[in-house]
Amino acid sequence: MRAVPLRPDLSGGAFEPEEIQAMSLAFEEVCKALGIQPGATREREAVAVRIIELNRRGVRSAARLAERVLKEAGLPDDDDRGSA
Repeated sequence: MRAVPLRPDLSGGAFEPEEIQAMSLAFEEVCKALGIQPGATREREAVAVRIIELNRRGVRSAARLAERVLKEAGLPDDDDRGSA
């Protein structure tokens, strides 16, 4: 498979289709969990940049990406939310 550039303004921004799918799923999950609306451009961009950074550091699964970003945002993980 051929790598697809995510955005031309991100240096080294070519990702495999599977990575794009995982990052997209994580992005949607994080935005939903944090209540970030489609018009909140800065907040959405901050989430996207962090997901891309984590992907570049080797975090590939959508669940792990979302978990890491939500944890960094101060949300408890699923286990903590379930026991509250």
